[in-house]
This record gives sequence, structure tokens and C-alpha cells, in this order.
Amino acid sequence: MSKKDYSKQDAKHHLHPFSDNAALARDGVRVMVKGKGIYVYDDEGNEIIDGMAGLWCVNIGYGRKELARVAKKQMDELPFYNTFFKTTHPAVVELSAKLSEVAPANFNHVFYTGSGSESVDTMMRMVRHYWASLGKPSKKIIIGRWNGYHGSTIGGASLGGMKGMHAQGDLPIANVVHIEQPWYYGLAKDGESADDFGIRAANWLEEKINEIGADKIAAFVGEPIQGAGGVIIPPKTYWPRIEEICRKHDILLVADEVICGFGRTGHWFGHQAMGFKPDIITTAKGLSSGYLPIGAVLVSDKVTEGLLAGGEFNHGFTYAGHPVAAAVAQKNLEILQDEGIVDRVHDKIGPYMQKRWHETFSKFKYVDDVRCEGLICGFTLVKDKATRELFPDFGTTGLMCRDIFFKHNLIMRACGDHMVAAPPLVITKKEIDTMLAIAAKCMREFEEKMDKQLAKENAAG
Repeated sequence: MSKKDYSKQDAKHHLHPFSDNAALARDGVRVMVKGKGIYVYDDEGNEIIDGMAGLWCVNIGYGRKELARVAKKQMDELPFYNTFFKTTHPAVVELSAKLSEVAPANFNHVFYTGSGSESVDTMMRMVRHYWASLGKPSKKIIIGRWNGYHGSTIGGASLGGMKGMHAQGDLPIANVVHIEQPWYYGLAKDGESADDFGIRAANWLEEKINEIGADKIAAFVGEPIQGAGGVIIPPKTYWPRIEEICRKHDILLVADEVICGFGRTGHWFGHQAMGFKPDIITTAKGLSSGYLPIGAVLVSDKVTEGLLAGGEFNHGFTYAGHPVAAAVAQKNLEILQDEGIVDRVHDKIGPYMQKRWHETFSKFKYVDDVRCEGLICGFTLVKDKATRELFPDFGTTGLMCRDIFFKHNLIMRACGDHMVAAPPLVITKKEIDTMLAIAAKCMREFEEKMDKQLAKENAAG
């Protein structure tokens, strides 16, 4: 079919996630047909740099034939069997062993899901079952953060702090509460150092614990670096203090590693980059580099011991540990290991990206808070750098900027007025230079457009 035909059929039958589907049907969609390395290609032959690795997930890049071969072999042998009813299969056993190998030393068990959202929902049930198994059923409340993102199921969307999501569906559900995010640029006091702010932001957790009562709280959950919230990188003092508070009050600490896991920060897991040790780790995305849907909850020995004492855990999914997804995920982890991709991000390509990211964006007058960790980067669009004044209607300016990037065949994401990037971990220095040269061109176009818009507003005012 032609692009017009695909768009017409898409509008006729397909409801897209996180989209105004009426507007999408009116404006049309871009049809992606192929991917290789860091590039995707549409049906008109345009080569597009995927600066978001799909949705933070295609860590080893597009077009890896090894994963296709593994998927075919597994489909030929055993395309599906469940892991209920006292059964298992080689693919899920081998993946479980591999995950315990790459995870921190005290993580030796894994519960499988089909996505990051399912991993979060599983964790929410798991932490409550854990405390009930230890004779403390009153410990039910889970604390998340405003502007955090933990998926779009009812549980995950409740735990996440996206108020626009809460407005649809009467969320959050009961026994989920939030504290403020550790966004230094937007929330620090005048003259407050990043380290001091990190401690103050972490202490918001203790204030909430004292307000509610530790005997009622099951867990605190956070992304090591907030992804969809705009790549909010907390000060280095934040997470160690959070861990200290959780240990003091006997509350489980959960790292949502759906975005940060499997090399994104230059470590196997983001909590290692941020300097803390969780009790549970939720994952998905980079586990298979997005090649097949799979998620996993990594469970520490401490939590596993409590769960085993609690008898049957009445929870699970038909596709948990799906053999084809498990085989592909194991091969993906082997590639990350064998090609030294995680170490490369830490030692070489991450530092290069960070240097070039700062050089490229710091010079623009409507850009501030330029930030990067490993291969997860962001900056904030601001109306006035001197006063840190943001644009009104937070998010509108970001969408304008994003559309300019997309027009020039570079995919970056707008999270509110934060512009973010998380390219495949296999990106080269030359490809980074190409990507950021296009980005600079896009930003010049954005600034010209914004200059005209603000001049018009000032004249009218």
C-alpha cells in the first residue's frame, strides 16, 4: 500500500497510545518500515536517526539478525508453553540464570511479566504479599513521586505521579501516595547547593513516613533517573539518603529500572550509577532490546525468603516467561556482555555523548539545565535563563520543538518542556556528531520561531 493507503487504514482501525486519535487521523501518521543500527526508515525512503531507541529500549540497535535466528529456532522447537502448573522450559531457566549473573549478587530470583507496566503491578502486589507473609498485613501503602512514571495500567499509573494520567480514571487507587520529585533546577532554593538539595528532597520521604506511620508503609518506589518525567537526574546525595531512610523505618526500596536497566547509564542497572541498593528491581524494555515484549521483576534474597514463607502468590500472566521472548532476551544479554556494550557506554561513548551534548545545547538562549548520564540526556526549554522562568502552558513549547526535530528526520522526545534523548547503546562517535549537528540545526530553527512568537506577544502586550 502507499503511504496514503496506510494512513487511511490506520485511521480507520487503529487507536494509538497516548495520542489524540482524532487529530492523528486528520493529520496522518508516519509509516516506519525498516530499522538498522541507530536508524529507522519510513515508507518514503527517509533515513531517520532514532534518538530515543524506540521507546528507550532498542539498546543493541535495529537489525540484529542473531535475535531473529534465536526467535525462529525457539518458535520451531517450542513456540509457547506456560510456567504455571509445575512446569518450566529451557529458555526461561537459562534466562533466569543469566539475569542472576548480571544482577547484583543478592538477586537470585526473578518473576516474569510481559511489560514494564506489568512488572510494576507485580511489584505492587508482591511487596504487600511480602509483608503479609511476615505477619505485618497493615504495611500496604506504597510511596511514589510526583512526575515519576511507572506505566499506564491502573496500578502503575496510580504509582506514577503524572497528574494528567490521574485525571483519567479516578486515580490514584487507594494506598498509593506521593512525595515531590528531586528536580534541583526547578525546586531548589536560591543559593542552595545540589548536594544540600538532594538531602532535603530525600527528607521529604521521611516527612511522609512520619505523617503516615512506618507500620502502614510497604515500599518506596522510584526510577533511579526519571525518564518520561524529563530525564530528571537527582543530586548524588539523594539516593543514599533515601536508602538510609528506608532501612531506618523498615520499608522496602524498589528501583524501577524499566528505562535505566541493561546499560543505559553505563552500568547494568541505574541504581548502581546512583549509589544505592534496592530490595526489588522492576525491568522490561532493554531486557530484550525491545525485540519482543518481556518484563521481569528481580527479587532480592531477603524478599524471596519472605515470599517463600507466605505460601502461594496468587498472581501471574499467561505469557510470563514466554519461551520465544525469553530466548531472545537471553541472547540480547549475551550480546551486551560479549560486545562489552555496557562498559563501552561507561568508559567511552557515554562520556563522549555527554561532552558533545553540553557543547551543542548550552549555547542556545532558550535552553538550560543541560544534563546527561550515560546515554540518557536532556535539557529544559526556558523563557529566561537568568531567572529560570519556564514557558507558560508547560509542554506546548516542547511539542513545537519536537515536531521541528521530527521534520528533520531526528527523533527526540518532548516530556513537557524537557527535550530528551536515549539513543541505542551501539551509537558511534561519528553518529553522535551527525545526530547533534542535525539537532543544532533544529534548535536554530526553533529559536528563530520562538523569537518571532515572543516578539509578537510583546507587541500585543
